[in-house]
Amino acid sequence: MQSLARDVEALDAAWVGALPSFGGGAFGGASAGADAGVEVERMSDAGLLRATDAAGRLVRDAEAALARLAGEVARRSPAELGKDGLAKRQGFQNPAKLIATATGGATAGAAKLVSVGEATAPRQSLTGQRIPAAHPHVAAALQTGAISVDASAAITTMLDRVTRRADPTRADLVEKVLAEKAAVLPFDLLLRLIREAETRLDQDGVAPREEELRVERSLHLREDRHGMVHLTAILDPETAAPVKAAIEAVVTTSIRTRQPECGTGSAAEPVVADDRTIPQLQADALAMIARHVLGCGRMPSAPAMAVIVRCDLNTLTTGVGHGLIDGLDQPVSAGTIRKMAATAGVIPAVFDGDSLPLDLGRDARLFNWGQRVALGERDGGCACCGLDVRYVEAHHIDWWTRDDGPTDLTNGVLLCPPCHTRIHQDDWRIRITDGQVWFTPPPHVDPEQKPRLGGKARYTLPSLEAA
Repeated sequence: MQSLARDVEALDAAWVGALPSFGGGAFGGASAGADAGVEVERMSDAGLLRATDAAGRLVRDAEAALARLAGEVARRSPAELGKDGLAKRQGFQNPAKLIATATGGATAGAAKLVSVGEATAPRQSLTGQRIPAAHPHVAAALQTGAISVDASAAITTMLDRVTRRADPTRADLVEKVLAEKAAVLPFDLLLRLIREAETRLDQDGVAPREEELRVERSLHLREDRHGMVHLTAILDPETAAPVKAAIEAVVTTSIRTRQPECGTGSAAEPVVADDRTIPQLQADALAMIARHVLGCGRMPSAPAMAVIVRCDLNTLTTGVGHGLIDGLDQPVSAGTIRKMAATAGVIPAVFDGDSLPLDLGRDARLFNWGQRVALGERDGGCACCGLDVRYVEAHHIDWWTRDDGPTDLTNGVLLCPPCHTRIHQDDWRIRITDGQVWFTPPPHVDPEQKPRLGGKARYTLPSLEAA
């Protein structure tokens, strides 16, 4: 409880410090009777961010305390006690229902608190000796407020799923790495890393999981009373890859015409402005592809498209291991990779060699396809926010026009349009060091201008063997 008390004091101090000096109450306006919403509107930008960070820390510590309490409620409500368990004695069907009533939240959220509480609570041996939690690294990070209950649940659920098939030493190492990464990664990038970790721990389980997904694939079409046709598709990674690639290739081409080229500040305007939304562009792309299949003979407006599967040579030749399809987070088995390779051209990516013209200097204005593939291997998508590699563009770090920047890998970075705009507007600096992307913020964002790691290296699981 000491951590919660400290969090409340910190939030109160941050709240007061964010307000103008000519008046303002404590946290929530309690001391001055002020309306909390009005006080928030009066906060400075920097003060608002400090108060938000303090409130976030309070929420994490409060959720950690709730998880510990929920775990203890569950421990006192085992099924074997029946109606004598704590939850049922209080009139609840199970511990999750009791916790949901206490928090006023949904049962699903309460069940997550119970699950995390049980996974991170100290245990007792058969002799009554106190032993560490089933997941000690997650428990330690949760207790210090470094990670959230959501992150804890995602990690422990995956580990529990593979525990019978994974080597205990490797599983412990993976848990340690994931707990450390969860403290610095956004939740969506953490989920991507967790999927990769599960595949590393349970190589034999990738193919069976793929078969389960393949059996579940479906597509439904129905026409409503207004004449609109509804398509609902659930596709496994192998089936989805060419569909997603084809639609996104057409959509990306349409979007490019709306945006200025890096360093030029302008773009050729179409005769009629394209104001379609992304969902509308995707619907039109699907229709265009279908018309082509039905016999239009050619589709001159569609760009060349490819499904890019990334794996090492040993996986491809031995059939053991896994890989990733660009645009999809779910790893695929070596068997699926080999099957896809048998029905498509295989283009090897050679790094630090002479097989691809990856450095073009000032002879070419735009990054070519080979360079984009190589940048995708390094950056994994938007090097700043991690957005899907299919929605990003290759940009010059030193601008082509303003800085005479070359079209080389060391001067290229993958960025989504919003991040690209923010990087330039706020004057962030980007540098490539040993194949890693580093972003240096401007003084108004970070007075110390401490470089921040970006790109794929930020959320890549290290080699377990090396570790």
